[in-house]
Amino acid sequence: MNRRKTEAVILDWAGTTVDYGCFAPVQAFITAFEEYGITPTLAEVREPMGMLKRDHVRTMMNMERIRGEWKRVHGRDFTEADVEQVYQTSEKSILRIVHRFADPKPHVLEVVRKLREEGIRIGSTTGYTDEMMRIVVPAAAEKGYSPDCWFSPNSVGNFGRSYPYMIFENLKKLEVTSVAAAVKVGDTVSDIKEGLAAGMPSLGILEGSSAMGLTEEEYEALPAEEKERLCGQVREKFLAAGATAVLRNLSELPAFLEELDYYSARSAQ
Repeated sequence: MNRRKTEAVILDWAGTTVDYGCFAPVQAFITAFEEYGITPTLAEVREPMGMLKRDHVRTMMNMERIRGEWKRVHGRDFTEADVEQVYQTSEKSILRIVHRFADPKPHVLEVVRKLREEGIRIGSTTGYTDEMMRIVVPAAAEKGYSPDCWFSPNSVGNFGRSYPYMIFENLKKLEVTSVAAAVKVGDTVSDIKEGLAAGMPSLGILEGSSAMGLTEEEYEALPAEEKERLCGQVREKFLAAGATAVLRNLSELPAFLEELDYYSARSAQ
């Protein structure tokens, strides 16, 4: 395939570059559903992670157990008005806590610095709204992480993942010459699908991902064998979603890009 050298990397936020384990949205969704008499499991909350937040709520409410619980508690099937109410409650909840979940994950600052030294631009997409990002972006910048640009679903008519439109806005802003000259990196199946929909290599991150759902302390306390088992489970999930490659953590990204560019140059000869 004829491919230019990588010009940009499009990174996700929570679970990829900040908020190890992606806990801010999880807490907000659990709080919101509990206000309506339903306690979702962690697995139910995390399955749609990465989507537009309203779509996330709708997906959860369509889950068989939650749909049944809603009917048991409220005596009727849920409506679109109910989806909106739960979503609004979750948004209020996350706005109260999201500033506490902006710490960059391990390797992020060093890798971003290295990529920029090589002339690679840093874009970003997110499942957060503009209002949430107005809190997260400056909080992360204070801690050293600041991409060249970011776009939320609000920027593209609320067409969240897996639509590729946030990526396209990044490419335009960063003046990237081709979708084939960029790479998407994220920690959820929705991230993987977003990158593939945009027509570019789409990478999954294992450690600190929403898909793994552990705090840094919980993960580091695991025996090596258990770490490998969990990484293997998440790796298979990402690969089943079509991931081009799966990285243990962001420190592996520069080497991946070097190899990608090398083989692309070879195939173009």
